[in-house]
Amino acid sequence: MNNKKQRYDVVVVGGGAAGLGGALALSRARRSVLVIDKGEPRNAPAAHAHNYLGREGIAPSELLAIGRDEVAGYGGEIVGGGVVSAERLPGDEGFRVVAEDGSAVVARRLLVTTGLVDELPPVPGLAERWGREVLHCPYCHGWEVGDRPIGVLSTGPLAVHQALMWRQWSEDVTLFRHTGPEPTDEEYEQLAARGIAVVDGEVTGLEITEDRLTGIRLAGGRVVPREALVVQARFTARSTVLESLGLVPVVQETAGSVIGSYIAVDPTGATEVPGVRAAGNVTNLMEQVIGAANAGLRAAIAINAELIADDTRLAVEARRAR
Repeated sequence: MNNKKQRYDVVVVGGGAAGLGGALALSRARRSVLVIDKGEPRNAPAAHAHNYLGREGIAPSELLAIGRDEVAGYGGEIVGGGVVSAERLPGDEGFRVVAEDGSAVVARRLLVTTGLVDELPPVPGLAERWGREVLHCPYCHGWEVGDRPIGVLSTGPLAVHQALMWRQWSEDVTLFRHTGPEPTDEEYEQLAARGIAVVDGEVTGLEITEDRLTGIRLAGGRVVPREALVVQARFTARSTVLESLGLVPVVQETAGSVIGSYIAVDPTGATEVPGVRAAGNVTNLMEQVIGAANAGLRAAIAINAELIADDTRLAVEARRAR
C-alpha cells in the first residue's frame, strides 16, 4: 500500500458509500483516517444509482469519485488494495491490518464496509447481463424497465412475491417456474388476478439480439419474448476481514428460504469485537446506497465518541502521573 503513515486513528476497509460516508465524517472530526479499497463495488455493473437524494441517476463510479475527493479534501487518505486479515494488538495498541501485498498498518479503531457478493442462479448468460436486463431490485431498476415485458425466474418461495411486486412497474409480467416450488392455489389466484402468466419448464438460457435481451429460452427450445429478467440472488457478505477477528456470519432467511449472510451489529455498527464496527451491505443485505452512506456516518460518530473518551482517559492518566 502507498499510505503515508503506519498508524491511524481509524482504518476503513472498503471504499463504497458506507466506507466513504464514515471516512468523511471522521476526517471532518480531525481524525487520521486511511481507507483501503479493493475497487470492486457491488453496483459496478449498473449504469446508474437511484433514490440517492440530490444525486438521482448518477453513475456509481462518479458517485464514488466525488466521495473520494470529499474525503481527501479533509485530509483522509485513500489507497487501493485488498485486506486479508486484521488482529487485535496487546493492551491499547489497537489493531494490525494486513493488506494483500503483505504490508500492514495499525489503527486504534476499525470500520469494515466490505459489502456483499451477489451469487446468481446457475443459468448461462445471467452474469453477463447482471445489472443491465438481469435485475433483482425494483427500486433500483423498476422505472427503467417500466411497461416492458418482464420475466421473473423462480428459484425459491419468494418468486410469487417478486412477480406481484414487479407488476407495479409493468402490466406484462411472466413468472417462469424454473426450479422453484409450484405456487399454492391462493398464489395462483393472486397471479391470475394481476394478469401474471405462469410458464412451466426449466430456463436454460437467454436470447440476446444486438446486445439486448429479447427472450428467455426454455429446455424444450421455446423462447418467450422478454426484455428484462428478475432473479433472486444470494447475498453473501464479504466478511473475510471480520471473520479473521473471530466474527461469524449470520444466515438470513425469508419465507423459509436462505437469502444470504451478514455480520450482526447494533444500530451504531458495533460488532461483538470491541473497537470494530461495520456498516453497509456487509451488515444489512437490503441496504440501498443512500442508507449505506448513512450507516457509515452513524458508525463514524460512534467511533469518534469512543476515541474522545480514550483521549480524555489518557490525558487524565498523564496529568495524574506528573
